Amino acid sequence: MVFTIGIRREDKNRWERRVPLIPKHVKEFKEKYGIETIIQPSQIRAYSEDEYAKAGATIKEDLSNCPTIFAIKEIPINFFEYGKTYIFFSHTIKGQKYNMPMLKKMMDLKCNLIDYERIADDRGYRLVFFGRFAGLAGMVDTLWAFGQRLNSKNIDTPLNEMKQTIHYKNLDEIKEHLKKIGKKIQQNGLPESLTPLVIGFAGYGNVSKGAQKILDILPVKEISPKEMKKIYDNPSSNCIYKVVFKEEDMVKPISSDDSFDLQDYYQHPEKYQSIFENYIPHLTILMNCIYWNTQYPRLVTKDFLKKNYTERLNLQVIGDISIDINGAIEFTEKATTPDNPVFVYDPLTDTIRDGYIGEGVVIMGVDNLPCELPRESSHAFSDALHTLAPEIARADFTQDFDNCKLSPSIKKAVVLYHGKLTPDYQYIDKYL
Repeated sequence: MVFTIGIRREDKNRWERRVPLIPKHVKEFKEKYGIETIIQPSQIRAYSEDEYAKAGATIKEDLSNCPTIFAIKEIPINFFEYGKTYIFFSHTIKGQKYNMPMLKKMMDLKCNLIDYERIADDRGYRLVFFGRFAGLAGMVDTLWAFGQRLNSKNIDTPLNEMKQTIHYKNLDEIKEHLKKIGKKIQQNGLPESLTPLVIGFAGYGNVSKGAQKILDILPVKEISPKEMKKIYDNPSSNCIYKVVFKEEDMVKPISSDDSFDLQDYYQHPEKYQSIFENYIPHLTILMNCIYWNTQYPRLVTKDFLKKNYTERLNLQVIGDISIDINGAIEFTEKATTPDNPVFVYDPLTDTIRDGYIGEGVVIMGVDNLPCELPRESSHAFSDALHTLAPEIARADFTQDFDNCKLSPSIKKAVVLYHGKLTPDYQYIDKYL
């Protein structure tokens, strides 16, 4: 039996060049599983049509013969067809208002929706993700923003040489450049006005690990949150201090009778309050890498920044990789793009200004960071997805949900089945 999958052209913006499945795996599907691939043509895709054609794919605009279609970002409402299965980042599982019309259309057409974000093992660890590459690109772009900020203040450091991720050829070139910058920091040190230079990471998951991987190319000394104040006694100018914050560092129970419990915090965040403001005065750069929604305390509020802002505030740049608008970083007022990646938030006037010049704190808020490393991020994503894709392509979606033979890892990611919210996602109904 021949199975056919489709790969949709990404067209959400001109920066989106990623693919869910690379040519190497398309070839493997055909030779090993008898799965044919039809891929829509694209002028900007990181892998060329010729590469896909050589792998055995058919380049074709019409995907009507594909019962199963893979994509990356949200899909336009007019693209969906009756009864088909779609696999993509739907951005619906938090009840995101802007995607509810899309979800409703899929329900009306009795489509099946599998969301990459929820494909996970039995411990809850995600199996298919771009997070590490968001961290890699986000750290590079944040260091670039910091360097530009220093330039604007006539402060000369090796970090001023940093470029944005999109202006490097690939990840290898980034690493080589960082090694050269790191040697200069070791040999010549940083200006006294920047010492100690402390970079904090809120979170320790895939995004944070990616960001740390970039920073660790530089001369780095890792310290604990408890050690932050001590380094000011005798700081080194020949290294960058790194501190990683876990949940127990960022919040505490409201009741003095309670002690911190991670699972209790996840299940009852209303019982906890933020203590992260204790660390902010000692940070030069903050990397926000945490999952956040409205039930959790914020990391940095407008009120705190307004009350504590001075021209000598240590905090210069926030790399908001998580990019929740008015979320963990309350003054992340908008997402940015690679061609306009940063803005300055002025806490005294509660206003923002594009660029890195002006009073306040610079925010790097690019919301699609992995697309700045399109080939490498697509390759890693496809490496994870290609072990799962054949099962999805050959699945019998005519069965009822209880009896469909999808593996648990995939089944828990099925948001819609025959156009209906599956049991784990019934809560989304209130947002519709």
